[in-house]
Amino acid sequence: PIHVSSPIEDRQSTFAGRIYRINSVKEVEYISANLNTGADHNMAAWRTLSLKPGRTGLTGPDDFRVESASRDDGEQWGGKRILGIMEKEGVSDALVVVSRWYGGVLLGPVRFTHIEDCAREVCQFFKSYEEVEELITRLAALDNELADLRAEPSAPKPSPPDGTGSSETAMTASPTKRQTSYERLLKSKPPDVGTAQRLIKAREKAVSSVKAVLSRGGAAARERISDER
Repeated sequence: PIHVSSPIEDRQSTFAGRIYRINSVKEVEYISANLNTGADHNMAAWRTLSLKPGRTGLTGPDDFRVESASRDDGEQWGGKRILGIMEKEGVSDALVVVSRWYGGVLLGPVRFTHIEDCAREVCQFFKSYEEVEELITRLAALDNELADLRAEPSAPKPSPPDGTGSSETAMTASPTKRQTSYERLLKSKPPDVGTAQRLIKAREKAVSSVKAVLSRGGAAARERISDER
């Protein structure tokens, strides 16, 4: 799973949620068959995006439809509660499983609160995880653009790493080290959206600065050629 929620304990019952990324409904059965939670109930819900018949996906969101379903696994209405949270949080291409280890004491309606809280935690984590993945992709593209710009003869050269952990230091690191650093953003709990966004701003500023220097250098070169003529 991408994330497992904090357990909720109430009168000898324990609840915990987990979320998986899926690309098709077929994966639901595979994951369900390989769950080894030891729980009394593994309630589940899933939502996936799929192309509508005759659509290509090139004309926009209307080309897609959401397929969704839920499973109670003996905990009546539990699956529907999970699905409701997924819909509210706008999570798709995911399977959420909330497990309950029954302790012998009936909990009444509060059990639905526990189920929803577990589902909500993993859904919110999943959204942050996907956002950071997108930001890392953007960072990699900006790093490549910056490297190409700095390869120009008239481009300013970055300062050598100073060991302070500054954004400038990060930009001069090797691609492998940068990627490792970016992966840490995903491994933090929750995924570090704020730091990823700040890194994006730093890269965009660096790209703009180098472009400005190159532009001034190009203008100066054209002036010299004009004067020589």
